[in-house]
Amino acid sequence: MEERKVGAYLCKGCGIGEALNFEELAKVIKKDAKIPHIKEHDIMCSPEGIAMIQEDIKPEGEGINCVLIAACSHRVKYEEFDFPNVVVERVNLRELVAWTQEPGHPETQALAEDYCRMGAARIKKADLPEPYETECDKTIMVIGGGITGLTAALEAANNGYQVLLVEKEAELGGYGAKVYKSTPSSYPYTTLQDSPVHAKIAEVQAHPMIRVMTNSTIVQSEGQPGLLDVTINTNGTEETVRIGSVVLATGWRPYDATKLSHLGYGLSPDVVTNIEFEELAKKGKIVRPSDGKPPETVAFIQCAGSRDPEHLPYCSDFCCLTSLKQALYVRQSNPDAAAMILYKDIRTPGQTELFYKEAQSDPGVMLTKAEVTGVELAPGAKLKVSAKDTLLGENVAFEADMVVLATGLVPTTMDDPILNLTYRQGPGLPETENYFGFADSNFICFPYETRRTAIYAAGAVRQPMTMPMAMEDARGAAMKAIQAVEHVAAGMAVHPRAWDETFPDPFMQRCTQCKRCTEECPFGAIDEDEKGTPYFKINRCRRCATCMGACPERIISFKDYSVDIIGSMLKSLDVPEIEDEDDPEAPFRFIGLVCENDAYPALDAAAWHKLRLNPFIRFIPLRCMGSFNLVWVSDALSRGIDGMILLACKSGDDYQCHFAKGSELAEYRLSKLSETLDKLGLEADRVQLVTLAISEFDRLPQILNDYVARVREIGPNPFKEF
Repeated sequence: MEERKVGAYLCKGCGIGEALNFEELAKVIKKDAKIPHIKEHDIMCSPEGIAMIQEDIKPEGEGINCVLIAACSHRVKYEEFDFPNVVVERVNLRELVAWTQEPGHPETQALAEDYCRMGAARIKKADLPEPYETECDKTIMVIGGGITGLTAALEAANNGYQVLLVEKEAELGGYGAKVYKSTPSSYPYTTLQDSPVHAKIAEVQAHPMIRVMTNSTIVQSEGQPGLLDVTINTNGTEETVRIGSVVLATGWRPYDATKLSHLGYGLSPDVVTNIEFEELAKKGKIVRPSDGKPPETVAFIQCAGSRDPEHLPYCSDFCCLTSLKQALYVRQSNPDAAAMILYKDIRTPGQTELFYKEAQSDPGVMLTKAEVTGVELAPGAKLKVSAKDTLLGENVAFEADMVVLATGLVPTTMDDPILNLTYRQGPGLPETENYFGFADSNFICFPYETRRTAIYAAGAVRQPMTMPMAMEDARGAAMKAIQAVEHVAAGMAVHPRAWDETFPDPFMQRCTQCKRCTEECPFGAIDEDEKGTPYFKINRCRRCATCMGACPERIISFKDYSVDIIGSMLKSLDVPEIEDEDDPEAPFRFIGLVCENDAYPALDAAAWHKLRLNPFIRFIPLRCMGSFNLVWVSDALSRGIDGMILLACKSGDDYQCHFAKGSELAEYRLSKLSETLDKLGLEADRVQLVTLAISEFDRLPQILNDYVARVREIGPNPFKEF
């Protein structure tokens, strides 16, 4: 950028003025940060404060092109402090100082001064982002022509986007087109209704913005969002089309009932699955497959394979409502017949509870909690059902004419890659550990997201769900697909850094082809050429900077985020001498590198609750803990910093990393650091990683105090002397 002219703007509002000595703060900014242009305001975010900055930015004013605002957290007031064509750096004096420290205390003042030094160091090296300019196709491809895919296609088309709908079967509709009746989806939730699929099929086929390709499968998908070239095979003929983003709505298949022989499947043709029973009902009359006679008693066995660690460990969601519906089929087909539902638990969430009560009130529908232990042949072409742990408190056995197994669903991603991506990391969507094949990437905050940018999963391929839920899911995924192509066209990242116009800019002349960036990128944004040299497909990139943290040569940078920028912030701190290390108030100095997605919001929340945070730690937000580079440890320790704590996203069974595996990568890198620190005579405990959920802000004071106490036991950094 042109010659930098930095202006510092100090806010006294929200208690900041009462907590700090602004005269001393201005001296530090002027002397240490070498910023002569400094102004104060009682409420910087007020119209008057904003106008003051805007006047200074004008060429006829001061010509300021770098604005350092020392006020509140960068997570608030971002619209007020958004100045076009100007580098803006926020220094958090409200949450991290005034609201969490003792007003007027020397350490509180020192903390504020260090934050200003770090902010000044950053703004002197950060540049204005320049959006990555590229051509962009905005066609939305929907894969799957069931209720989810049909709804997603209509949602995108009705919002003005061209849609390509690809279905592997000869007809649209999926399982939703095969049902006899649907459970009610509107008040009073008591009457069975026609499947909504058929109306949507007609609407899709008549829509001028939707192209339908049936009998079609994806041969290959290559490229990147906005520039995806997809080769489709239709009845043996291949065609390559350019699309922008994808909604994966390929749905599910029934669990293999042949694995349920203990429940009688295969023993008799009168033991059928819920899908097979639906087909019987759709033929117009429910009869026993063995002899064509109407059944007098039908037993429905719930969770047939679902919620079972030996089969499907999860609930398949739709089964309870389906069995209640099919029990009414039995009653409507033969008013003298009885339907018996044996369940582990009945799950009918939301308004569908009203439908459950409707079925429950039918005198011919019996429901009981029971664990079915077996189904056997009985005399007279009957079936014997045995169960334990019933509501009666005893084991029971009874005879039925038919048995219906409420088999669960399995996502189609378990069958084949579907998309056949040309990514270095493989042709399919990466699976989250223990997620049983569903297309998810542990973004608990972001439904529809996968670890392949601009490819969004919806419906039962994402998680078990009913048709009404799948339609709602489809609308959300379609909106995300639209957002993706619009952001690519604007040169911005997609969620979660949806505003970010920066992108990785590697200095490839120093690349050693170590492959760490390609292996560690969570989103497959880096491929390798035939010589093994990595190259970026920027439209896939989420701007997490994991590649920056992975690179041992430190050649990957962003306009406003780089190894050098963070290193300069660390080196800018004032590190006082420690005269008495046994003094509990001795001015030890620590760095806290914190995830901007969970840990930094937790710090803000602690401040909003007026919790006291340790005054000896200076926090620096990272885009993701996956961007953590080991050189920052040496930068800090060589400067005399006594230790470094990393606050990362919660890991383990409840992993919450917005960028898929940031905590895991940071922990892996730190594991390689311990031995090096020990060899240098620097105890490994000086650098610690702690995982923290955004809701665990109340744990922060104890976590930070325990860490500081541990390093105080070790003693000050011996490099302070140098």
